[in-house]
Amino acid sequence: MPTTPAVPDGKRPTLAHVAARAGVSVALVSIVMRGAYGASATTRERVLKAAEEIGYRPDTRARVLRSNRSRLLGVQFGLRHPFHTDLVEGIYAAAEPAGYQVALSAVAPTRGERQAVEALLADRCEALVLLGPEVPAARLAQLATQVPVVSVARRLRPAPPAVDVVRTADEEGARQAVDHLVALGHRAVAHIDGGRAPGAADRRRGYRTAMRRHGLDDHVRVLPGGLTEDDGARAARTLIAENPRPSAVLAFNDRCATGVLDTFLRAGVTVPGEISVVGFDDTSLSRLAHIDLTTVAQDVPRLAELAVGRAIARLDGEEVPDGEQVVPPRLVVRGTTAAPATESGATD
Repeated sequence: MPTTPAVPDGKRPTLAHVAARAGVSVALVSIVMRGAYGASATTRERVLKAAEEIGYRPDTRARVLRSNRSRLLGVQFGLRHPFHTDLVEGIYAAAEPAGYQVALSAVAPTRGERQAVEALLADRCEALVLLGPEVPAARLAQLATQVPVVSVARRLRPAPPAVDVVRTADEEGARQAVDHLVALGHRAVAHIDGGRAPGAADRRRGYRTAMRRHGLDDHVRVLPGGLTEDDGARAARTLIAENPRPSAVLAFNDRCATGVLDTFLRAGVTVPGEISVVGFDDTSLSRLAHIDLTTVAQDVPRLAELAVGRAIARLDGEEVPDGEQVVPPRLVVRGTTAAPATESGATD
């Protein structure tokens, strides 16, 4: 194995060090590092190997200053949303091969969306990818006059022409969940909704539509809920006090469903023996063995790929058709759903 040539103590390896290691000119190393034409495949491989051996890393900041471009995609995400965490991972995977870096800015109880976006703009982000934004559409349109804006996981009605929208077919996802439960024999299916959260109205509409299509109008029931475990727990306590109670529950998301499961467990209500539970998102939380949640999966890699692709296309001056890109969801059946214990769905 070749030994690493001496690099002056405390100094970062430079193009000259790589050139010496590879036995080529500094100019040729520069061509390889910029991904430009002019180097054969063999030479390119030798230069990259030499760079790796001596620990050379391109100075991206210097390159940015020279080009007057940041090549940064700013991503606003909810600090407490596991689904957003999955999306961020997908955005990194889509952006880096295209030559873009990702800057993150969180929305938290003490930090609103305006502050999160302003921080990204201050960092010279060239485009904004906003995960589940809740600000008015007019605000998104105003931002789009400054930089390309992609809204992910939120339907905009109507969508401002300059704002790109990438989302899951939430209404269809809720219909899939209800269809699954009805196929198992459930009739009394309740929905714990997401309030004013992005996607909540579509999921609520999908639930109602599916129940009516199955002739279950009299069993339609929407409970106030939200995005968190506490919201799910609150709704679950309401259900526990009822007799008879619904035989199945569709929660707004996986976090809400987890709160439902926890509350039922503490109260001695068995899942799925006495009541079935379905979540939405297919986050890593739902896949844990002790949760094993039946849920509706959002295609995170595809959502991220489309969002990054739209942002970069705008930056490259490509013609981008107006309108939203909608990604189909997929039901994932695990261990929290089964046939009801009785035909009525009431506990014995």
